[in-house]
Amino acid sequence: MDWEVLKNIVTSSGAAAALYVYYQNSRLRRAEWLASLYEKFFERPDLKTVREILDCAPGQSAAVDQLVAEEPAEFTDYLNFFEFVAVLRKTGQLSDSEIEDLFRYYLDCLGRSPHVRRYISEKGYERLDSLLRKRTKTKE
Repeated sequence: MDWEVLKNIVTSSGAAAALYVYYQNSRLRRAEWLASLYEKFFERPDLKTVREILDCAPGQSAAVDQLVAEEPAEFTDYLNFFEFVAVLRKTGQLSDSEIEDLFRYYLDCLGRSPHVRRYISEKGYERLDSLLRKRTKTKE
């Protein structure tokens, strides 16, 4: 066998192995990053309060209406979290499937309340509004 051919084979094999390792490391880092995002959503007690109010259980419309009317910081923080998720989607950092896998239930809760939806569209949460509209169209 020609030494030049052997050298090219070894070089190509090394490049392929390096690419494979890079791909595996990238997937691991992405999984860690997604886990961190998910954990932050559940670690913050102020977001928990809003999650509980927006939980889609029947009979909570008065509590949701009060939340929207009073606009506490916890509510806007909650919406800002999902606005950030929507921005990450727009920039390609999060895929639609990742968003659905991680936050489907909570986005459904936001989308079910007409008062919350109106608040989102009127108060400058453009990316979140767009995400919720897209999800509604997808379900139809």
